[in-house]
Amino acid sequence: MSDAQFAQATDLKAWQALVEHHNSVGRNIVLKEAFEKDPDRFNKYTRTFKNEADGTEILFDFSKNFIADDTLKLLTDLAREAKVEQLRDRMFGGEAINFTEDRAVYHVALRNTSSQPMQVNGKSVVEDTNSVLDHMKEFSNQVRSGEWTGYTGKKIKSIINIGIGGSDLGPVMVCQSLKAYGDRSLTMHFVSNIDGTDISEALKDSDPETTMFLIASKTFTTAETVTNANTAKEWFLKSGKQEDIAKHFVALSTNKSEVEKFGIDSKNMFGFESWVGGRYSVWSAIGLSVALYIGFDNFHQFLAGAHAMDQHFKNTPLEDNVPVIAGLLSVWYSDFYGAQTHLVAPYDQYMSRFPAYLQQLTMESNGKAVTRSGDYVKYTTGAVFWGEPGTNSQHSFFQLLHQGTKLIPADFIMAAKSHNPVSGGVHQRMLASNFLAQTEALMLGKTPEEVKAEGAPEDLVPHKTFLGNRPTTSILAEQITPGTLGALIAYYEHMVFTEGAIWNINSFDQWGVELGKALAKKVQKDLETDGDASGHDASTSGLIAAFKAKSNMK
Repeated sequence: MSDAQFAQATDLKAWQALVEHHNSVGRNIVLKEAFEKDPDRFNKYTRTFKNEADGTEILFDFSKNFIADDTLKLLTDLAREAKVEQLRDRMFGGEAINFTEDRAVYHVALRNTSSQPMQVNGKSVVEDTNSVLDHMKEFSNQVRSGEWTGYTGKKIKSIINIGIGGSDLGPVMVCQSLKAYGDRSLTMHFVSNIDGTDISEALKDSDPETTMFLIASKTFTTAETVTNANTAKEWFLKSGKQEDIAKHFVALSTNKSEVEKFGIDSKNMFGFESWVGGRYSVWSAIGLSVALYIGFDNFHQFLAGAHAMDQHFKNTPLEDNVPVIAGLLSVWYSDFYGAQTHLVAPYDQYMSRFPAYLQQLTMESNGKAVTRSGDYVKYTTGAVFWGEPGTNSQHSFFQLLHQGTKLIPADFIMAAKSHNPVSGGVHQRMLASNFLAQTEALMLGKTPEEVKAEGAPEDLVPHKTFLGNRPTTSILAEQITPGTLGALIAYYEHMVFTEGAIWNINSFDQWGVELGKALAKKVQKDLETDGDASGHDASTSGLIAAFKAKSNMK
């Protein structure tokens, strides 16, 4: 890799050009005036993505962002100088771009529904990937049809997915988002928290004769997951026998010896490769709960939608490449306007867990402060992602968006067609009116003159004035289908990739989660040992003692 790829982003000529552009143009953009001056602004800054797999389209409206005629050109110049295209091609080529772990970043191979040639270290991965998919198809069809039964011959009615991080957030979000396609005869539970309440509540709602457990852990050694899995096994063995575990426990893992030691038949083991990162694993065997719930055909469409976005990201010029534009805008706001957070507001109740999923994707990926060459960055990285579904969020934190002091770029997501068009479509039209009105209001605001014209008392004018000029991106789909959801997730994945390439950081490791895990093991030993804890700071030692006292431990 050349030294240029190790450069601080601020050392790039294109970055310096953007600094000048921001000082002369960017900081002075007034969106309301920009639309008045350019009637074609909407068409100029709108891009349409078409999913060839199912024929649906997604409209990406970037026109309400702080961009002028030269902004996108300067931003794409930055992408080229930062070698976004070369790094992208290396990812699709199966190279070990996650260099701190010496791994390829190849989740794109998991959704390669057109079976294009894809290799890692000179070895094709297509055959093994398709083999796992075939196994998932066969298994999910057996369970859904009732051919697969529990140890007493009864059909499976409850699926409990036990995982954490990407082994939980992805499956639970996708199952919730695609609930309209779900098999309502199946009750889905997702257990991730080591808090005993999580597994206890799932078990209270389940019958051991009709419950299947999916234990999702690549290594089958993840502490929280293994602990919850053992609790589930203890619960099951109060009714069933050791040999019955094979009918009720499935492993989503690569560690055959640990899986068999647990008691799971290796035939019920679904593997995936080391180049599958946790937060990118819903496309892999980790997505088995999704296939079980919505059916394999719909799961395949989910993969196909992501594959279509992959091809768009791989082959579309930067100027029209929607995830690239999104990533560049994120850098634009973070490093030139000082924005620290990014709101995602899906106007779809099914997508209520989508912002939480994006939190791991974005913040675990780009919450880094060291460049690929090991130097501390000289700029801001990794915006804080957050959000809730509209219209609920309008009645909670939108006050901060409209009249607060913080710049918060926001994505608004909606589908034109609802899966539940109740009351003649009244609900959907009201939902759409809010979706459209909020971005307009954030852009336009309300001037003191407009407030006065409404007859407001003079002393209330400042309180009813809205500054406006708040940037938003509107994403409008036809309907949230499996393919559409797959494309949207891949859009944000590649947005994160673009950010990381610009910032010259490794978006694919996560060493930051390891320190707390290591210290937790030592603290747990102290909690299980009599006497005072040692080797900690005074606060931690004091808290350990207080916990022991309050939990009746000595």
